[in-house]
Amino acid sequence: MTAPVFVDTNVFLYAFDAAAGSKQQAAILWLAHLWQSGRGRVSYQVLQEYYANVSQKWPAARTPVREKIRELLAWQPVAIDGAVIELAWKTQDRFRLSFWDSLIVAAAKAASCRYLLTEDFQPGQDLEGVLVVHPFHGRPGVLPRE
Repeated sequence: MTAPVFVDTNVFLYAFDAAAGSKQQAAILWLAHLWQSGRGRVSYQVLQEYYANVSQKWPAARTPVREKIRELLAWQPVAIDGAVIELAWKTQDRFRLSFWDSLIVAAAKAASCRYLLTEDFQPGQDLEGVLVVHPFHGRPGVLPRE
């Protein structure tokens, strides 16, 4: 199968953070796999969070993170529009998630993703058809129910 995988902000942050140790290595391997397979998806919200976090924690890294974000535009990021916000509210109410986490799930659905790569939810959790994959459990590219 070639189901798309939506990548949450934390995966990009771990890939960038040299102090993250084994989490950095796992994040880098996942991202490399998604680039190679063409299955990676993202939203503008994720790109904004990625930039804001990196530039706040590592101000000198603004230029390199901007270049990485420019590269990620090839993943055709999901725009947060009215339909995504409506879906996020439904997701928030059903699963009792924060609004920001609900936007991530809604964007994953808008991008027709079967998987959400994140450490912010329970591994294997099914969020109305979007399955949570924890980036630090298992091997990159090995996805459940595929």
